[in-house]
Amino acid sequence: MTIQWFPGHMAKTKRMIQEQLKLVDVVIELVDARMPISSRNPLLDQLVGDKKPRIIILNKEDLADPQRTAYWVNQFNQQSGYRAFAFNATIGKKQLISRLKEALLELTKEKRERMAQKGVRKQTIRCMIVGIPNVGKSTFINILVGKKAAQTGDKPGVTRGTQWIRLDEELELLDTPGILWPKFEDEEVGFRLAVTGAINDDVFDHDEAALKLLTFLQKRYPHHLQERFKLTEEDLAQEPLHILEQIGRNRGCLLKGGRIDYGKVSKGILIDFRQAKIGRITLE
Repeated sequence: MTIQWFPGHMAKTKRMIQEQLKLVDVVIELVDARMPISSRNPLLDQLVGDKKPRIIILNKEDLADPQRTAYWVNQFNQQSGYRAFAFNATIGKKQLISRLKEALLELTKEKRERMAQKGVRKQTIRCMIVGIPNVGKSTFINILVGKKAAQTGDKPGVTRGTQWIRLDEELELLDTPGILWPKFEDEEVGFRLAVTGAINDDVFDHDEAALKLLTFLQKRYPHHLQERFKLTEEDLAQEPLHILEQIGRNRGCLLKGGRIDYGKVSKGILIDFRQAKIGRITLE
């Protein structure tokens, strides 16, 4: 899936991140637990590099395969200067703050000790929160703050400007708009971003995305696929197009003359996946 999408406000966000980076101690990067690598923006690595320690938060873990989430958390935690943990919107404020501060204190230990030696007793850790569109940054902030501090939405590109949020005397957060990269060279990355809703539904082919998703599910999560869409063993052995058509028949997604309404059934499959109605699935 070749997708090119780089709205003007994202170019502006790149410049803002570059300018604000010198003001923060730690970068908090939210990724989608269903695609922890594909939802990491390579532009952020160029901007941040090893200049700042990073906390990787695998958001939406309640939608992802728990075994794969545990694997990816472990992979990130093995990298120098990184700490990672899983998160979802049902986690309480106290638990989230406890996890976050534990990681922040560990990553900033050396800097805080240097400042203490200089006589600075009260120290505030300043963090920049980054991530691709619709990954859940605003929801994450709102849970931390305990009120609606940032706009939230289920479409990419809700947050359009940076804003500082003071959590308490020890922690300040800088929220930034979601930022994607100009072109997805890897078609698999484009596919994952499309089916999870990270990019606008208007810029990719729903039928193609649904077929690729069925191909993946047929190979990696066949029982989830069979149970959700009431498919037979014979159906599962067929090509993805046959499976899509059978789902259309089972759901009554038909046009005049009994023809399959491909658009309707494809959209339904994508919605079911995004809402974890097919099951908790990780794409990588």
